[in-house]
This record gives sequence, C-alpha cells and structure tokens, in this order.
Amino acid sequence: MKIESGSPTPLGANWDGSGTNFALFSANATKVELCLFDSTGRRETDRFEMPEHTHDVWHGYFPEIWPGQKYGYRVYGPYEPEAGHRFNPNKLLIDPYARALSGELRWHDSMFGYRLGSSREDLSFDRRDSGPAMPKCIVVDEATTWGTHRKPKVRWSDTVIYEAHVKGITAMHPDVPDHLRGTFAGLADPRVIDHFVKLGVTSIELMPIHYFIDDRHLLQKNLRNYWGYNTLSFFAPAARYLSYGPNHHEFKHLVRRLHDAGIEVILDVVYNHTAEGNQLGPTLSFRGIDNASYYVLAEHKRYYHDTTGTGNTVNVAHPRVMQMVMDSLRYWVEVCRVDGFRFDLAPAMAREGAGFDRSSAWLDAVLQDPILSKVKLIAEPWDLGHDGYQVGNFPPGWAEWNGRYRDDIRSFWKGDGGYLPALGRNLLGSADIFDHAGRKAWASVNFVTAHDGFTLIDLVSYNEKHNEANGEDNRDGHGDNRSSNWGVEGDTDDPAILELRDRMRRNLMATLLVSQGTPMLLMGDEIGRTQYGNNNAYCQDTEMSWLSWGKHDGRDEAFLAFVIGLLKARREVALLRQRRFLHGDPLDANGAKDVCWLRPDGQEMAPEDWLEGEPKVVAMVLADESARIIVLFNGSTEDVTYNLTDPLAGMGWTQLFNTADGMTFTAYEGDVVTFPCGVAKQSMLAIVARKG
Repeated sequence: MKIESGSPTPLGANWDGSGTNFALFSANATKVELCLFDSTGRRETDRFEMPEHTHDVWHGYFPEIWPGQKYGYRVYGPYEPEAGHRFNPNKLLIDPYARALSGELRWHDSMFGYRLGSSREDLSFDRRDSGPAMPKCIVVDEATTWGTHRKPKVRWSDTVIYEAHVKGITAMHPDVPDHLRGTFAGLADPRVIDHFVKLGVTSIELMPIHYFIDDRHLLQKNLRNYWGYNTLSFFAPAARYLSYGPNHHEFKHLVRRLHDAGIEVILDVVYNHTAEGNQLGPTLSFRGIDNASYYVLAEHKRYYHDTTGTGNTVNVAHPRVMQMVMDSLRYWVEVCRVDGFRFDLAPAMAREGAGFDRSSAWLDAVLQDPILSKVKLIAEPWDLGHDGYQVGNFPPGWAEWNGRYRDDIRSFWKGDGGYLPALGRNLLGSADIFDHAGRKAWASVNFVTAHDGFTLIDLVSYNEKHNEANGEDNRDGHGDNRSSNWGVEGDTDDPAILELRDRMRRNLMATLLVSQGTPMLLMGDEIGRTQYGNNNAYCQDTEMSWLSWGKHDGRDEAFLAFVIGLLKARREVALLRQRRFLHGDPLDANGAKDVCWLRPDGQEMAPEDWLEGEPKVVAMVLADESARIIVLFNGSTEDVTYNLTDPLAGMGWTQLFNTADGMTFTAYEGDVVTFPCGVAKQSMLAIVARKG
C-alpha cells in the first residue's frame, strides 16, 4: 500500500473522497502503528508504522483506505507506571476520534496491561494480544443530506425538558417493531414522538449515547451498565442503540424526526472520566495512547486523582485533551445537529490548581466558542472532589441542575417543618443562588425526580430504598430520599392511601411546573413508571427501568391528563415562565407588585409569618399589567380558606388546576367582588385572572 505523510490535522480518521488521513495525538509515544482488520473485525490483516510525527501528532495518508475499513492502534513507549506511563503495544487501542465502533467489547484478561493477580502492575508486563476481543474503529463517510431541515430553537424561557433513556423509552412500546425497540430508530417512530408532542415538552434530554461499555463486575452478576455513564469514545454512538449499522445516520434521522416535531435534542455527556477506571483498570484507549496526558495523575503518578468516583479524571486542562472535548462537542452540534448538552459531574472538568474555577480554561473556551456558545449548556454542578458542590457558581450562559430545589420541594410536601421559606425561594427560580452576573431565571433547571433516585410514583410509595436487585446488599444509592409511603411501604390496594399518593404526585408535579426556571420531567413519571423502590437502577437493563406503556391503569391515565393540562397552562400563561428574576418590584402606583405572598386572610406575608409555628400555607401572586396568577399552597393537614378579594377585583378568572381533585382549566364567568377560596388539606389550587 502506498503511504504518504499526510497531515497532523484534523485528528482521527478522515476520508476525503480519495483516501483516508489518520492522525493521533501522543506526546510521550516513541512509535505508533495503524492496524487494519478484515470485514469481520476478527483478523488483523495489515500493520503500518505511522510515517510522520508533527507537534506530538502521529499521522499518515492512505489512498487505498475507504469508508468501512476497520482499524485500531498500537502505541509504543515506556511502561513505567511510577512515572505515569503505561504504553503496551500488545494492546489494541481505540482511536479517541473514532466516528464508529463495531460491536460490543468482549472482556478478556488480555485487555489489561499487566498480569492480573500480580502484586505490582509495573512488575508484570502483559504480552498477550488484546486485538481479538476489542471492538474495532471504523472509517466512515460523514455525508448526510439534511434538505430543508431547521432546528426548533426553543427559547430558554419556554423550555420544558424530558429526561429519557434511548432503550428505556421504547423497549416495551407496543407499536414499535420488535427489531427497532431500544434503538435510535425506535425512538424516531412517529407514535413515540407523538407522545412527547401531546405531553407538551419541548426538549428531550437523552441519557448518554456515546459509545460506552458494561463493567466486567456487572456482567459477572448478569447485570449491565444500563445508564451509560461509562464512556469509551466521545465521537461514536453506542452500538447497542443502532439497528442497521455502526454509523451516525440512524441518530441523525432521529434528530431530524424530533426537530420536525418541534422538539430539541439535548445530550447527556460524560467527559469527566472514561471506562478505563483506576490504575488496575484495562488498557483500551487513552491509557495506552498517552496516560500521562489524558488523565489527571496523583502526586504519586502510579495513581489517578479521582474526583468522579470512577477511578480516573480526564485531564481537560491539557490543551490537546481540551481540544478533543471541544472537537467532540462541535461534532455533535455541527454534524449531528443536536441542540445542547448536559454535562455529567461538570465541576470535574473545571478544576484547576486548588479546585473548581468558574474562570477555568475549559469554561472560558466553551463560552467564547462561536458554535457552542449558541447551544443549551447545562451543568450537573457537583462532583466527588473537595468543595465539589457548586450549584449557582457556573458562569453566565450556563444552566444548572438545581439539587437544592429537588430536596426542598420534596421536604415541603413530605410535611417536614420549616420549609415554607425554601418553597418561596425555589418557586422564584432560586434567585438567592442564581441571580448574579446578569444570569436569568432559566439558569435554574428545576426537578423533583431524575434518573438518579426514585421515580415520582416511588417517591410517594416508599420510605426506604430497595436496591437489593443491584447485588450490593442495598448499600448503594442515596439514603436521603425525603420520600414518604403515606401509610404502607410499596404496593397497596387501600383507596385512602392511593388517593393521598395521587394527590402528592399532583402536588409535586404542579409545584415543578409553576416554578420560575426550567422544569425537567423524568421519563415515565407522567404515567406512573415505577422501579419498585430502587433508587439506583444504573445496572438494571430490565423491565424495572423500562417504560411500561401498556400496564398503567385509570389512575395513571388521569395523572397523564393532569400533567398535559399543567404543561398547557405553563405555555398559555406567560407569568409562569419569565426570563427575569422576581423580587417584589412595584408594577403601578396602586401598590401591585410583580410578586407578592399572601396569608389566608388576604394580607401580605410579614417576615415573621414565614417562620412562626412552622407554617405550611401561603399564596403566591404573580402579576403584570393585564393579568394575575394566584397559586395557593396548603401543606398542612387541615383545610384552609383564603380571602382573595383584592388580587382578583375587576377580573374574569379561570381555575387552572386543583391538585385535590386533579381538575384543570375550570372556567367561571363574571367579575369577582369577594372570593373566599377553600383549599383542601395537602393540596394546591391555581387561578389565573385577566382584565377585560
């Protein structure tokens, strides 16, 4: 084969119509070989030394290599764990820029750079070839015809996020063909997308779709890494979600279908760590290419500085590693046309020197990037390192998962005392956390449930976690759930308990959707998806995690209708989705404010009213020049009557919803002169009033 020197840019395998240029960064390697495989990926057919080395990039141009060719790398250099180097050319390595990978990884002891069972990995260099067990990289043709495709471009203030799992949403869908269930093509089925449209969400946040692997210890227990937070490749889609071949075309088709329905696609991405684990983990890609560059090493360089709880932390502070992350993000935006990202354990990527730095090089790079600065950026603002909880501390332009919102709202409706002030703060977008540097109310991504924790129905059905199926003796998962079973742990046929549980999930969902900020719903909460009390179902690729479309009952159908009504109210009442933070500023000379808080007697809340006697009742009044919306909260165990004469004077009004009975949009005619309003115990009532 004729081999030319090629170019050090772009990195990865790039076909230009005549041949393929290969480029791989490694600052500490002494030689790099490109290994080619037959169409099955089982037999290595050729091995070529990369002919050129420029600025720490090993590169070559191969005119005879076309799309479909399977390949990997073998990288030579010192095997000195004490110095942070773990080169081993016996290990076939995944190209960090690979656009597609064939099949799933098949675990074998040869994947480890040292002999398993030895006391010191640097004294037991392993010479077995890992190639036969490794997935292979594939050269791809990126050409795609998008036609007249246009992105939805949903404003942040209008955004409603729905967190979903590619397999979980379709694995049991009765209308999706069997061979497409659990794939991108299954998710693109019009009958699935129609559910999102009818529900009223604007943006689907997909749990990790980058190529990830199942941990060996999970497979040994007949479990899998279902959630996907175990990434091996930042450019390739997960092979398990593809129904017709290892490429991006199926995912692009999904994006096109969702966009045509007006729904955005947000990817949950994991750049903070990789699947290679700690110093005893396998050598699959980054570790064998240049361990000292790709990972943050401890002072003792045999070990890794781990702020993620997975064994390693990706060294985003290294310019070439940061380039890889930025190139990956731009690839998914420009080539695959996604609309944004949610960054898993985001502080781990913004640590420099002593700890988290909101002006870190990576955060600065994202915000000045002409492509990435225009998409939705969401941080999970905590990691496992020192000072890892950083809610509210990301720079302007970012939204953040608001973990305090989740905990406070759960505690209030559980009946814990002292949470009325927290309720008020969170209803207004947590301005005490986010209102700085010109940030907007949408910066707070509000949620009551997410993939990590109880589902909504489980939150009101279990006092304790029940994770026995995970094989860790129920030790895994959070113990601080702030949940209540309301009388019986788990399933019950007691009608009183079931009615109270339904009321509580209506309360939680309604609070979420009347709060300023960006609401996020968890897949299946709208129709009662249960995980049977498991609050850490990361390894449960079973019906425990999948959405059971055909098994919900009349109670769930009623709740679905209620959620649809809530989302309709949020769309139609602009007061519920404001960009700016509300601080009780005056609207007119008559004393009206953009927000005020009322006692049941109709008088404005005084500071002491928020605290004395652990109060659990309050009315929130949002106002502009032409309308009012009043949301009445009763977290007590007694019925409460509110006198709302003044806020509704001279206005026609509509009841938006009542969580006591689950009714939405009940209209009334005529002006209101006096309005004594009864709110049942442990429930909410919302009223919108308009002039004229």
